[in-house]
Amino acid sequence: MIFVTLGTQDKSFKRLLEGIDKAINEGYIKEKVVVQAGLTDYKSKNMEILKLIPMEKFNDYIAQCSFLITHAGVGSIMTGITNHKKVVAIPRRAIYGEHTNDHQIEIASEFAKLGYIMMLDDPMDIASIIKDIKNFVPKEFKSNNSNFCNIISDFIDKS
Repeated sequence: MIFVTLGTQDKSFKRLLEGIDKAINEGYIKEKVVVQAGLTDYKSKNMEILKLIPMEKFNDYIAQCSFLITHAGVGSIMTGITNHKKVVAIPRRAIYGEHTNDHQIEIASEFAKLGYIMMLDDPMDIASIIKDIKNFVPKEFKSNNSNFCNIISDFIDKS
């Protein structure tokens, strides 16, 4: 199963779902596709589309999926990589009215440059990344939180 999450933005991201539908229709995606669409209104005979789902159910989908396709929100990307999932991030774009600016391009670019995820600019080209995702080995994420906690603790102790 492929899990797709569009986050909870108040703006539509139909462009991503249209790209996935196209890849399914062309036979590139053969797995079941479950979508957490948020406020994106989209109808498809190919995908199971859910609006907002409880976090427990969301986590179940993450655990079960072969890989995650997501808008390039930090929370969605981090959820995927901390759960050792292959992640394809497709940034929302301001030019299409999907976001107020293009910060998601910067976010996805940085995660991809570091080797944690695969990034795709145009969701209509999703078939190309579907072929490559099987061979993609993401860099393992290691949290730096304990280092930050130690720095803060040392600072407090010395104050």
